[in-house]
Amino acid sequence: MLSPLPLLSAPPVAFGTPLPLPTNHPIWPYQARFRQAAQTVANGLFDALDEDLDPYVYLLALPLTAAGRIHNDLYAAAEFEPADSAVSAHHFARVLERGKALQLAHNWELTTDPDVESEDMQRRKQFGRGVRLAVQEVLDELDAADKRLSFAGWPAQIGQFAVMPVLRLNRKVYNSYPSLQPNRFYTDGRQLPHSLIQAAILRFNEDCIKSLTEPEPGSGLLIRPRDADEIIRSAGKLFMDTPAQDMGMNPAATKLFATCNTISSLRYEGAEGVGKLLLARRGHPNLAEVFALTCPTPLTDYRAVRKLLEMTTSDVSLLADGENVYALGRQIGQYDAAREDLFVISFITHYAWEFQHGGQVLMRAHYGHPSLPRARLNRTKFRRDLRRTFELTDSAKVEKLWDVVLEASRQKHGTLLVITTEALAEADRLKLQCTLIEPVPLTPLITRLVTAIDGAVLLDPDAFCYSIGVILDGKATGRGTSTRGARYNSAIRYVESSPYPCLAIVVSEDGLMDVITKDSMLEE
Repeated sequence: MLSPLPLLSAPPVAFGTPLPLPTNHPIWPYQARFRQAAQTVANGLFDALDEDLDPYVYLLALPLTAAGRIHNDLYAAAEFEPADSAVSAHHFARVLERGKALQLAHNWELTTDPDVESEDMQRRKQFGRGVRLAVQEVLDELDAADKRLSFAGWPAQIGQFAVMPVLRLNRKVYNSYPSLQPNRFYTDGRQLPHSLIQAAILRFNEDCIKSLTEPEPGSGLLIRPRDADEIIRSAGKLFMDTPAQDMGMNPAATKLFATCNTISSLRYEGAEGVGKLLLARRGHPNLAEVFALTCPTPLTDYRAVRKLLEMTTSDVSLLADGENVYALGRQIGQYDAAREDLFVISFITHYAWEFQHGGQVLMRAHYGHPSLPRARLNRTKFRRDLRRTFELTDSAKVEKLWDVVLEASRQKHGTLLVITTEALAEADRLKLQCTLIEPVPLTPLITRLVTAIDGAVLLDPDAFCYSIGVILDGKATGRGTSTRGARYNSAIRYVESSPYPCLAIVVSEDGLMDVITKDSMLEE
C-alpha cells in the first residue's frame, strides 16, 4: 500500500478558541459566487427528486499549514462560506490528521498502471478520501440531534486551504425513502451509493470538485453545469453499480441501468414488456428454477431477453446473474434482506421499470429518467397548491377535489386533470378539440368514466367538469423535458400560457404523478 500523501507542512494543531480571518481577506476572490452557483445547482437537482429535501450548501476550508501566521498575524483556523454557517471551527481542528489515519486504516486498492493515473495522483486521491471521511465523522456527530443531515464533498486545494462543499438535506425526508445498507465502497475506495439520493449527492460533489479545480472557480458559473435531469440520469447509472458489485460483478462492464432501460423500451410483436427479472448468483437459496436455458442469454442481447420476458407470469420470472439470463424460476422461502444479494427488476410498462430489494422500491425509471419511489400524491402539498393557486381554503371543496384526484390516480393508462377558474370559458374556446358535456359535479364514478379516454379533463375549483378528451394548447416553453411524455409537456405548456389561475395533475402510465402550477415552475 502506498504511503499517505504528506501535508504541505506539519498537520494542524488545536488552536484553542479559533480567531476568524478578517472579512476583507477571503480565501479566494470568487468563493461567495461559487457557493451561490453550487446552491443553484443543488436546488434544481434535489427539488427535482423531492422538493421537501430543502438543500443547503456551504463551503468548508481546512488550513493546510500548522500554526502558519497569515493576515494580521492571526492563526489559521477552519473557514466557512458563508461565514455565518452556524458551525464552529474548533470541531475540525484535527480532521487532516484523522484523514491520514483513515487512509491507513482502509485497504483501498490502487492501480499499478501508470498510464491510468500517476502514483502521486493516486496518493492525492486517497488522502482526499481520508479527509472527506474524517470531516463526515465530525458532521455526523454535529448532526446527531439536528433535523438536517450533512454530507461532505471532496477537498480541493486552493492556496493553503483544502476547500470542500458541504451539502445539508432534510433528515426526515431523506430517511423516508428505503435504501440499501450504507458505508459501501468500490475496491479502490470510491464511495458506492446505497440510494438514489446518495447517488445524486455523489454526482453533485463530482461536479463541485471539477469546478473547484478550475482556475479561479466561481469567476463565472460552475463550469458548464449539467442540468438536473442529466445529473439524475447519471446518478441512476451510478446507483445500479451497487447491485452489480453486491453480486460480484464488475459494475463498469455490467451497465445495469442502460441494460434495463433498453430492455424496457422494446416491444415484442407490438406488445410492451411486462414482467420481472430476478438478479442473484446462480444457486441462491431463495430461488427455484422452473427450467434452465442450455445456453444462457447475455443481458446485453436485449431483443432475446425481451423475447424471454414474454414467458414470465406474476409468479414466474427471469433469473439472471448480472451477466446472463440462465433460467426461468420463482422466489421461494423467506429472503433475509440483510444479505443484499437478491434484487428485482420489475418491468411495469413500455419504457418504465423499477429497481426493488426486499419488497421495497428503491428507484423508478421512466423513459430513461430515474426517480424516487414517491407517494403517488402528497395530500398536504396538494392542499397547499390549491390554496396558493386559487386561494381555496374551504375544506369541503378541497376534500371533493382530493377524492377526484385519488380516483384519477387509479387510471391504469394515465390521465390529465386541469383545474382552472375559467373552465367554462376554456371549454368553449377549445370546443373544436374536445368533447363538451353538460356541467356535472365529478364523483368517483364519473371521474373513472371521463378519465378512461385520451385527452385532458377540464374542471373548476368546485369540481364541476365541462369538457373531456381535451387537446390542450399553449406556447412552446423551455420548461418541458424530453424525458417525459406528451401528456406532461402539454400540461406544462398549457399552465404556463394560461392567463387564469390554473393547476394540472398529470398521472403517468407508470404511476408517477405531478402537480403543475405556475408557482412550481417558477421554483424550478
